[in-house]
Amino acid sequence: MENLPVFKYHPDPIKTGAFQTDEIVTCKCCDKETSVYYTGPFYAVDEIEYLCPECIKNGKASDKFDGSFQDESSCDEVSDNEKLNELCTRTPGYSGWQQEHWPAHCDDFCAFIGYVGWNEIEQLGIATEIEEDISANGEYPISMVKEHLSVSGRLQGYLFCCLNCSKHRLHIDCD
Repeated sequence: MENLPVFKYHPDPIKTGAFQTDEIVTCKCCDKETSVYYTGPFYAVDEIEYLCPECIKNGKASDKFDGSFQDESSCDEVSDNEKLNELCTRTPGYSGWQQEHWPAHCDDFCAFIGYVGWNEIEQLGIATEIEEDISANGEYPISMVKEHLSVSGRLQGYLFCCLNCSKHRLHIDCD
């Protein structure tokens, strides 16, 4: 397998499924063959099927196709516009039910850890921390989240971690 560039806001894109490794394809941006290719959302006029990690990391894919991997309007606010640019144009996104949302904490975007249900949150030992995040958000009742949040379920959790203080954040979406 090819060496994967480091993505600050999506540290393990193979584990999360943003990149696939099941076949060799040709990157639509650089026209090189790659055994690691992007399968997540890419917002552009044209439908772009395969992108290699390097063309995402260096921003060439976003530039060439005038596209983004995350919708700016679905991101928390940060004071440094370069962080927003890195997230939207040089970071692989994740797939959600409705509209993907990228939280921030400590004036920086959080790293996407993966898809979780309540069982995974408990196994990670972060249930109390996530309950506080859900309470502060106020969007869903904690009892409903505990009962219905599941990986690939009708109520899906997207786990993030602050790069500065390691606080976990949870985005919840339903089908």
